[in-house]
Amino acid sequence: MAPITPYSLNGKHVFVAGHRGMVGSGIVRRLATEGCTVLTATRAELNFLDQAAVRVWFEANRPHAVFLAAAKVGGILANDSFPADFLYDNLMIEANIIEAAFRVGVEKLLFLGSSCIYPKLADQPIVESALLTGPLEPTNEWYAVAKIAGIKLAQAYRRQHGCDYISAMPTNLYGSGDNFDLMSSHVIPALLRKAHEAKLSGAEQIEIWGTGTPRREFLHVDDCADACVHLMKTYSDAEHVNVGSGEDVTILELTQMICDAVSFKGKIVHDLTKPDGTPRKLMSADKIRALGWHPKIGLTEGLSATYAWFRSNVG
Repeated sequence: MAPITPYSLNGKHVFVAGHRGMVGSGIVRRLATEGCTVLTATRAELNFLDQAAVRVWFEANRPHAVFLAAAKVGGILANDSFPADFLYDNLMIEANIIEAAFRVGVEKLLFLGSSCIYPKLADQPIVESALLTGPLEPTNEWYAVAKIAGIKLAQAYRRQHGCDYISAMPTNLYGSGDNFDLMSSHVIPALLRKAHEAKLSGAEQIEIWGTGTPRREFLHVDDCADACVHLMKTYSDAEHVNVGSGEDVTILELTQMICDAVSFKGKIVHDLTKPDGTPRKLMSADKIRALGWHPKIGLTEGLSATYAWFRSNVG
């Protein structure tokens, strides 16, 4: 690992691309204590797919640092239905922003990927060097390929131009600003909503898919944002860094914790006609721990805070 080269955000103009998304908004909240000026651009103000418009914006605003959190995201159904959109849009977003950042001399850039970049059958816990060692999960390979290209783009600009561009790979995130639509949401917001609606309707049980034995890792979005700022300030090397808790729970354990957060007293039943999915998906946190970062928000605390946000903003 390269020696730590401190980078100060104090007094800098910092662009958060994708500031309205869950991760981007978390980074904006986290930057409030860094003494920097946060720059943002809504979709109406700047279309990241328009190369010329992105270059004009960078010329006009000249940020010192960039958090590249913008992406086209969706669940398995969306990925399977619109593979061209997920590949093209994400390639264009990252290519346009990284090239524009290089052209105006941005000092530092952090590209945000996703844990889906890793091979479907990677050894557990997944270390950073597992990248490109096996086939991807077919249901979201289009998105994964685009994110891998983003990592490689950051590495290429570092190698060819000496740019201080780094990449971070978050695990499964949850928290304020999550998507609670039952048709497209991930497991935590979906289960929170199901438990909430079961409680309101007086239902005696909620149902989960499969046996509940698969293990999954989760990280609160505010911890992820804190890790990204930490990496921006302390890390400078070509290899991406996993951002996770380093711990996992079974889906059944998670469901019980969610029922406790919601105060739903009914039973948890299993639909054994539905698949379990991958038995385990855990990323190694050794590298980011060695850089001096660790999560502060435990899963029980994080679920309670997320449910409170849901009740205030959605439910």
